[in-house]
Amino acid sequence: MRAGAFLYPWDVVGDPAAAERVAALGVRQVTLAAAYHSTRALTPRHPHHRVVTAGHAAVLYPPGGRWRGREPRPYPAGDWAPGDAYGAAAEALAAAGLDVHAWVVLAHNSRLGAEHPDTGVVNAYGDRYPWAPCIARPANRAYLVDLAAEAAVRPGAAGAELESCGWYGFAHLHAHDKVAGVRLGEAGEYAMSLCFCATCRAGYGEHGQDADRLAAAVRRGLEPVWRGAAPGPGWAGVERLLGAEAAAATRAWREHSARTFQEAAVGAVRAEAPDGFSVLLHADPVTYRCGANAGADPEHVLSVADGVVVPCTGGPEALAPFAARARGHTVLAANLTVVAGLGGSPATLAADARRAAAHGATELRLYHAGLASDEDLAHVEKALSRLA
Repeated sequence: MRAGAFLYPWDVVGDPAAAERVAALGVRQVTLAAAYHSTRALTPRHPHHRVVTAGHAAVLYPPGGRWRGREPRPYPAGDWAPGDAYGAAAEALAAAGLDVHAWVVLAHNSRLGAEHPDTGVVNAYGDRYPWAPCIARPANRAYLVDLAAEAAVRPGAAGAELESCGWYGFAHLHAHDKVAGVRLGEAGEYAMSLCFCATCRAGYGEHGQDADRLAAAVRRGLEPVWRGAAPGPGWAGVERLLGAEAAAATRAWREHSARTFQEAAVGAVRAEAPDGFSVLLHADPVTYRCGANAGADPEHVLSVADGVVVPCTGGPEALAPFAARARGHTVLAANLTVVAGLGGSPATLAADARRAAAHGATELRLYHAGLASDEDLAHVEKALSRLA
């Protein structure tokens, strides 16, 4: 099974041994960050640093001329990835015999929302989420679709993987987060992720919902949750919280917005890319979910993209809905965390990969070769040799 690993440019640039070390693991591909959100990352083997702090979401290459005079536009990286860090890392990886695909984060950008507050999701209480640009808003779409096209089709890239290509919402992995005091559950998170910007308010109206009454219903439904009551699991919990009719209307609007955004983003990448360029989406088969692995209808997304990257660290079951809609050329990549300190299990990688294959996986993605310890990587190398 073809295996690829995730990397940041700063894992490679300045470390002349990095590319060969990754190739020696037995992976054939690297998914290399080209546009990425803010983060703090360890670099346990780099000869010149151990901690990289990426202070804001940025493109890790010089932004092109298409952004001249436009606002918003992508932010260049700071000293964590200066100049064309992506290009330098990609060149080194290709020289080591690795295929390079661009890793592009779209609807997740805290600096964008801080500097342009009208871009962010607005919840039912009027709070804005600066990290989560509303994908229904036309100006946001124009920015994100152009970002997808530019960041994905980098020189030498054989493909791209689009992360956060859909709704982002309440949940946000963030330093100093203090939001775990109330257990929202899946239904509560959905309710707190509903957007009430002007575009979404009009969208709910198209589905028979008055936006003010809908927002009031969301707040009313959440009151027991703030007191400690669990809203119940899954979509049934959302219906109990909002009412079945209102829940269905919000889902219809949001799924339409996600589908059309995914179509536009993939279409823009294809328009810029050479023949044979692969476009995958990081996706969850439960369509109302938000986040890095955005909810996507399996039948629809596989009619648009060449495949999906599916989180499988907790088990491979999420692959099955995509496998049921796969065609002969479809890529179903199981994303497995191989960093023990991040909850992964590199020691069981071979067995986990076989289980993923039994659920339809055609490829592996290993998160994350730059963050893993030497012990983790030794497990990866051993597992991939057994799977070869």
